[in-house]
Amino acid sequence: MPVGLGEAAEVPTFQVDPAWPKPLPNNWIMGQASGVAVDADDHVWVIQRPRTLTDDEKAASLDPPRTKCCKPAPPVREFDQAGTVLRSWGGPGQGYDWPENEHGIQVDPKGSVWIAGNGANDGQLLKFTADGRFVMQIGKSGPQTDSRDTSRLGRPANEVYVADGYYNHRIIVFGSETGAFKRMWGAYGRPPTDDKVPAYDPAAAPSQQFANPVHCVKIARDGLVYVCDRTNDRIQVFRKDGRFAKEMFVETKTRADGTVWELALWPDADESYLFNADGANNEVRTLSRATGETLGAFGLNGRGAGQFHWVHNLAVDSKGNVFTTEVDTGKRAQKFLASGNFVLRKRTP
Repeated sequence: MPVGLGEAAEVPTFQVDPAWPKPLPNNWIMGQASGVAVDADDHVWVIQRPRTLTDDEKAASLDPPRTKCCKPAPPVREFDQAGTVLRSWGGPGQGYDWPENEHGIQVDPKGSVWIAGNGANDGQLLKFTADGRFVMQIGKSGPQTDSRDTSRLGRPANEVYVADGYYNHRIIVFGSETGAFKRMWGAYGRPPTDDKVPAYDPAAAPSQQFANPVHCVKIARDGLVYVCDRTNDRIQVFRKDGRFAKEMFVETKTRADGTVWELALWPDADESYLFNADGANNEVRTLSRATGETLGAFGLNGRGAGQFHWVHNLAVDSKGNVFTTEVDTGKRAQKFLASGNFVLRKRTP
């Protein structure tokens, strides 16, 4: 880690905002909420899976309608800080392959929106403008190949640094403007492989390969790249060129679906903390970015405000507030307000 990387003045604490988001317009209802991102204006972007709604949930959209409520919301929605929907779009269209199963969403510094999917045939990454105009597709849909194929992805989880993912075992990097392949790597910075390895065992030596899914990749301002090796209960840290730096382990006795589902960085000068969404134990942890030590946590298994069922993704705004999304039958987004004696960096244009 960089010399001088320290902790913020006080570890933040969090309280759920039970009124966020506001009720959706147009008689809409949300399916599995599989991704969340915060843009430069602190607007919150959520991607969800309309096809996961049951007939009972979307009964007003059936022919003939069965009940007064509800109808599937569009896959992508932009919220303001108060939880009001500002824009909605997404779904199949001309010129691109919309994912079979929507999975991740990111907004880049130029305001472009990137979307991935983890359906059985999803091997593509899509780039749109903020108002939903298609810009570029990287990869293609179709039968899965392997972790050596640079022409397509393997049910990718995330970003232009792509956590790839649910079928493959690698990080792969593409040019954000050209879509051209740049580089890729597996665990410990080695060439990716698809060799069959034993299931995670807390008593065994750390796996030499990423497990499925490689579920997230996040880049700190100092250039370190943090990778969610979900079912191996670990975070691996790299340089941008794929050189391995170190690894950190989280709740290593957890088997199930693993502990490291998602990561986000705290917006102070040093990005002192990593926030870790754990959909197996259904909590969000505050980790020291320097050591991986757990410094705080909130949430537990349940469906009340502030509880989680399969918390899948999270994002942090410039004020330190945390936004979460839930899949399986959770099907919601939540906002957690940050409090404490801390100083956050000013956002630059």
